[in-house]
Amino acid sequence: MSLSRRGLLAAGGAVGALAATAASAGPAAARPAHGKGHGGGHGRVRTGFDRLAADGYALLKGQRVGVVTNPTGITSDVRHIVDVMHPDDRVDLTAVFGPEHGFRGTAQAGGSEGRYDDPATGLPVYDTYLKSGQALADVFTASGVDTIVFDIQDAGARFYTYIWTLYDCLEAAALAGKKFVVLDRPNPVTGRAALGPVLDPAFGTFVGRREISQEHGMTVTELALLFNGEFLADRPADLEIVKMSGWSRSDFFDGTGLPWVPPSPNMPTPETALVYSGTCLFEGTNLSEGRGTTRPFELLGAEGVDHTWAAAANALDLPGVAFREAYFAPTFSKFQGKTVGGVQVHVQDREVFDPVRTGIALLVTAKQSWSGFAWRPDNWIDKLTGNTRVRTMIDAGADTDEVVGAWADDLAAFRAVRKRYLQYR
Repeated sequence: MSLSRRGLLAAGGAVGALAATAASAGPAAARPAHGKGHGGGHGRVRTGFDRLAADGYALLKGQRVGVVTNPTGITSDVRHIVDVMHPDDRVDLTAVFGPEHGFRGTAQAGGSEGRYDDPATGLPVYDTYLKSGQALADVFTASGVDTIVFDIQDAGARFYTYIWTLYDCLEAAALAGKKFVVLDRPNPVTGRAALGPVLDPAFGTFVGRREISQEHGMTVTELALLFNGEFLADRPADLEIVKMSGWSRSDFFDGTGLPWVPPSPNMPTPETALVYSGTCLFEGTNLSEGRGTTRPFELLGAEGVDHTWAAAANALDLPGVAFREAYFAPTFSKFQGKTVGGVQVHVQDREVFDPVRTGIALLVTAKQSWSGFAWRPDNWIDKLTGNTRVRTMIDAGADTDEVVGAWADDLAAFRAVRKRYLQYR
């Protein structure tokens, strides 16, 4: 990947006063240390929307505005931004665009709410799910908006689809000639590092459109700048960003002072997000990834799995994590209504925990300890990892270190590109 001139200008802050480097509480080294468990926050973060509203929506003055959002688009006092903006005469909000799960969040994974008028505001709600390119540009054109605002909480993983809604909307906004504004929110698992395999574009899907790592370590404004500068450089969107203030790259979500709203039905807590970029890989297997339980992506298992899996995983002595032999009965999804055996992932020190390495180690030990282990017949695992190497190496008997080492060069190259677009210390 090469850095485009437009991307360099955007990353350098040529996006107006609101996009300028936010005042911060100083470098991470000068901040109070986070504890190993949960808690230890250091103050309140102001989101991109908080700063936009505090400025009287000056960035949107004189424009008909549409918002791409979902239930996570809230203020610090848990009011939805659409409900806040709609009665405010300082902004002309005329449409809402709903992603996967819908604007108000009524749909499960793989679903949306369709086209309807929002009962609370009367605003038309357009469905963006599984729309891209000219088809999505036509939706933006039909809505009559001048400017599209994006405000959705991400979970920090490449296969969490809202960042590809962002990508698709950037591309469609350029095609439709619309201005595009991204309001920032924290990466809940910090923005310290990019981890895991980088997607091979031959495996591009809605769980990974372009060449970023499995845990990207970026915020949505940083991703927007990277997408626009690297992948959409031939026809970039007219992009502006509104950064947060008070957030640093070392901050976990519970250090922000912000309320957590599940960004999708199976992302109930920030702790779910902490493991998700690794354990979501079990979607590509015949084991349950914990959907239908109160601990999705922390509980993993299948019929016939016993204590030997937890023992094998614990024997690896992975940093910051332990595994408990667990039994559970999912209420939906895989093994609905059946009691299965497996593990519960317990993060004991999130500062040293590596979710992607942990996910690979769990795949390796599951295959070694349970004779019934199998990949999904459609090789969905290749879409999640972005290549065939993880599946084929594990099938060939590779250990965790060998699998993780196989992506080192690709990850180093992505990290170099990523660094150019980072907006926070």
